[in-house]
Amino acid sequence: MRATSPARIDVRKTYKLFVGGAFPRSESGRTYEVTSAKGAFLANAAQGSRKDARDAVRAARSAQPGWAGATAYNRGQVLYRVAELLEGRRAQFVADVAAGEGLTERRAQDVVSAAIDRWVWYAGWSDKVAQVAGNANPVAGPYFNLSAPEPTGVVAVIAPQASSLLGLVSVLAPAIVMGNTVVVVASENRPLPAVSLAEVLATSDVPGGVVNIITGRSAEIAPHLAKHMDVNAIDVAGALGADGITWGELEADAADSVKRVLRPAGDAEGSWTEAQSLNAILAYTETKTVWHPKGM
Repeated sequence: MRATSPARIDVRKTYKLFVGGAFPRSESGRTYEVTSAKGAFLANAAQGSRKDARDAVRAARSAQPGWAGATAYNRGQVLYRVAELLEGRRAQFVADVAAGEGLTERRAQDVVSAAIDRWVWYAGWSDKVAQVAGNANPVAGPYFNLSAPEPTGVVAVIAPQASSLLGLVSVLAPAIVMGNTVVVVASENRPLPAVSLAEVLATSDVPGGVVNIITGRSAEIAPHLAKHMDVNAIDVAGALGADGITWGELEADAADSVKRVLRPAGDAEGSWTEAQSLNAILAYTETKTVWHPKGM
């Protein structure tokens, strides 16, 4: 008689945070259940804390000068490499998106394709923004007057709640193109695509600390990032659909530090996912103007 194969237990994946290029567990030791759109158990994700958010901001601040100091052409190459890796792990992202958002496989394929294409689109802008947004200004005098866009610094992003991959890419990619570093609060109920993206970033050429991803309760983490004095801008996309926080509350929290706040004109999450935009990049830039005397 042929021996039957013994029953085995599936090896469940441990989902962690992504901070400074590493995958730490939350300092709080907490986790929470992630379920599919149909209510089936998918995984236990780390439930990040305020301390984790502070660590992520510190990592982002440390990485920001080096990332901003890289050439625009090099940043474009690095971001395009991320798109290559996303394409190579397409099947995993399709499965994550389909389960979390309740989509058919065909529809999930379309969403993943759109997310990859959008990442490529933003990567392509890295060495072109300065030419489009910069300018040689006419002045009354014997001077050159030149304006050029520069990164804002550290950006906090509250990722869209319903669009767990395309929405995430739509708010993350434009923030890092010009040399900003980012702390992302992933979709609370659909965090798995964000964690999978973190694994892609960790195996790409993106320097550690450029992108930091926290999973957990948006209402616990987002207000702390809005108040944090070392965060220069915040995208409040994910406040729509998150329990316990609103756009207005985050804007009020950001006011003390005179933080730039980005929110859409409309009230629909589609505002983040319908189309890519150069304005999404420029939202995280400052303009530096230099005067220089003309030679005789």
